[in-house]
Amino acid sequence: MRQDITDRSERELRCGRGDRTARPPGPRTGRPPLTYVALGERPLRRLPQLFIGLALYGFSLSLMVRSSLGVNPWSVLYEGLAGRTTLSFGTISAVLGVLVLLLWIPLEQRPTFGTVANIVVLACSSDVGLLLVPAHLGLPARIALLVGGVLLNGLSVAVYVGARFGPGPRDGLMTGVSAATGRSLRLVRTLMEIAVLAVGWLLGGSVGAGTALYAFAVGPTAQFFMPRFAYRSRCRDGSA
Repeated sequence: MRQDITDRSERELRCGRGDRTARPPGPRTGRPPLTYVALGERPLRRLPQLFIGLALYGFSLSLMVRSSLGVNPWSVLYEGLAGRTTLSFGTISAVLGVLVLLLWIPLEQRPTFGTVANIVVLACSSDVGLLLVPAHLGLPARIALLVGGVLLNGLSVAVYVGARFGPGPRDGLMTGVSAATGRSLRLVRTLMEIAVLAVGWLLGGSVGAGTALYAFAVGPTAQFFMPRFAYRSRCRDGSA
C-alpha cells in the first residue's frame, strides 16, 4: 500500500500536481489512447515520430500522384488546383491547410503544434517526393506505386497520429463540425470527402481505381499499425 502511494506521488510530481488534464486510466479496452498530449511531455521521444510520420504521409501522396491511377479526395483537389495555377502540389496543400484552419475559429477549435507541423511538413515532403519519383512510368510500376503509396499512407497515419500532438487541419474541422452540429464523425467526414472529391474532379484532378483503393484500404491499414505506434502518456493514461 505504501509503495502504491509513493508511486502515485511520484507520478503526480512528474505530471504536475493539480494538473487538470491528468486523469485516472479508463477501462482497459485494448485500444490505444489518441487524445492530445502536451508538447512538453517526452518531446525527444515523440517529436521524431511526428515528423517522420508526416514526412512519410506527404511522400505517400506523391507516390499515388505518380501512379496516375487515382488519388485520395484531398489530393484530387490539390491536383485540380495545381493544374489551374502556378503553385505546386505541396504549396496548394499548405494554402488549403491554412484556409481550413481559419474555419476552426467559429468552431472554437484551437490549433496545436501538431496542426502547424502537419501543414508545413506535408507540403514539403509531397513536393520532394514528386521531384524524386519519375512520371510516365509503365503500368506495372504505376500499380506498384499506387499500392505502396496507399499502404505507406496508412502506416504514416498511425505514426504521426500516434505521437499525439493534436489533429491536422482537416481532422480538426471534422471534429469541430461534428461537435457543433451533433452529427456523427462518420457522416461529417463522408460529406467532406465527397464535396472535396467532386470539386477536385471538376477542376481536373485524377479520380480512378486508386481513389477507391484508398477509401477501402487506408483505414484498416492505419488501424493495424496504430497500436504499435500510439504513445501512452504517463500523465493522461495513468501509466507508470
